[in-house]
Amino acid sequence: MNRKVGLFFGTFNPIHTGHLIIANHMAEYSDLEEVWLVVTPHNPHKKKNSLLENHHRLEMVYRACETYEKLKPSNIEFGLPQPNYTVNTLVHLQEKFPTNQFCLIMGEDNLKNFHKWKNYEVILENHEIYVYPRIASGSMAPEFRDNPKIKKIDAPVIEISATFIRKSIKASKNVRPLLDTKVWEYIDEMNFYK
Repeated sequence: MNRKVGLFFGTFNPIHTGHLIIANHMAEYSDLEEVWLVVTPHNPHKKKNSLLENHHRLEMVYRACETYEKLKPSNIEFGLPQPNYTVNTLVHLQEKFPTNQFCLIMGEDNLKNFHKWKNYEVILENHEIYVYPRIASGSMAPEFRDNPKIKKIDAPVIEISATFIRKSIKASKNVRPLLDTKVWEYIDEMNFYK
């Protein structure tokens, strides 16, 4: 029997309570057995200079996931060609873990641009997509609206942004409630984002 694993991709710069709430909700309230938080080394749509080094972001994800049985950090993309495209990562994961059934987790806002992803038809043909709500404008492409492979999960609407957290730390604001304690301690100890 295939294990259903949700893949939650992100730069996690830094990982915050919003990420954990969504990942945990998907693991507890959908048919996914586990959620892997896949740390993306370099997103083709993001400027690289604002990113902490890969191993620091992975360390924060490790620390954040420690107390969640169903959440696992993943550095699977670190060894893949750059920039990373989800379609390539999925092929690699399916070869490496043939008994797992991998599903994508994404926000409603990302689904609106999904048709611009590299080989998105191939992804949709082979994988289910679990969508969590976001406050976003614009409408969903018609081909995604009633697609049986796209499952809308009634998760909490979380609007915490890593950009906001980075800017707040730089401005010496207290953002501790937005971060897992161990993540906050690591950021503080390493003097990140100041």
